[in-house]
Amino acid sequence: QMQLVESGGGLVQAGGSLTLSCAASGRAFSIYHMGWFRQAPGKEREFVAAISRSAGTTTYTDSVKGRFTISRDNAKNTVYLQMNSLKPEDTAVYYCAADSRLTISILRVSYDYWGQGTQVTVSS
Repeated sequence: QMQLVESGGGLVQAGGSLTLSCAASGRAFSIYHMGWFRQAPGKEREFVAAISRSAGTTTYTDSVKGRFTISRDNAKNTVYLQMNSLKPEDTAVYYCAADSRLTISILRVSYDYWGQGTQVTVSS
């Protein structure tokens, strides 16, 4: 089993920034692709960003391109999501997830392990 614990969420004004962290334990972090998803009230959980095992490949959903940056530190078993120019529509619970498959994925079903989530609220 892998345990994932997110942190860094909070309340921020529109245009502000937050950095989310996700600390992994229990399995070899470096063999997993990592992803961030979010779920707003009344909506489906959606893909935000993903990063490959070696950090050589990243991918983002269109709505966050140019504003969010995913990164990882395999020595610290941690993945990050730097969020800039936040908008009220970014308000959601943000989840990190780990994927052991061959290539990185934007699909929820591809991810084996999930964290409990951290709340991000952007006020207008």
